[in-house]
Amino acid sequence: EMLSLRWSDVLWTEGRIRISKRWAKGKDGETKTEASDGYVPLHPVLSSHLRSWREQSPYPKDGDFVFPSLKVRGRVPLTASIFVADYLRPAAKKAGAQIEDGQRFGLHNLRHSSSNWLVNKAKVEPKTVQGILRHAKIQTTLDLYTQEDSDETLAAQGEYLTALA
Repeated sequence: EMLSLRWSDVLWTEGRIRISKRWAKGKDGETKTEASDGYVPLHPVLSSHLRSWREQSPYPKDGDFVFPSLKVRGRVPLTASIFVADYLRPAAKKAGAQIEDGQRFGLHNLRHSSSNWLVNKAKVEPKTVQGILRHAKIQTTLDLYTQEDSDETLAAQGEYLTALA
């Protein structure tokens, strides 16, 4: 869905991004679920980065893709594999992520790690994380995208044992 975004989907004055399609089989298609359709907030930090990216892009018109393929002069978006190899993986490594050569790493890793971090470290309500990830069911967020935090588990165990003493 991210790769199918066009600049017209970035609603600058409303502070949100419209999600209404995904790029599949070489054309715009419907999102995977009804819950996927909708809007996500456009945080000022993200807005600033997108404005900067638009200024650098050779394809800044409203109908152009936010992440265009330069090989075909912006007529289609980047593929997920090229986006990951050329942008996401290098940025993650630069940020300190330990990714071995050949290790699987992609957009879903980003979704899983953000969900985990938001729930376990930032203490964001799971229902809010569900909305950010646009999952139809909270169980998807909790069961598939969030893992137990061992530090928190150890602390909870300690609190319980202290209360028993």
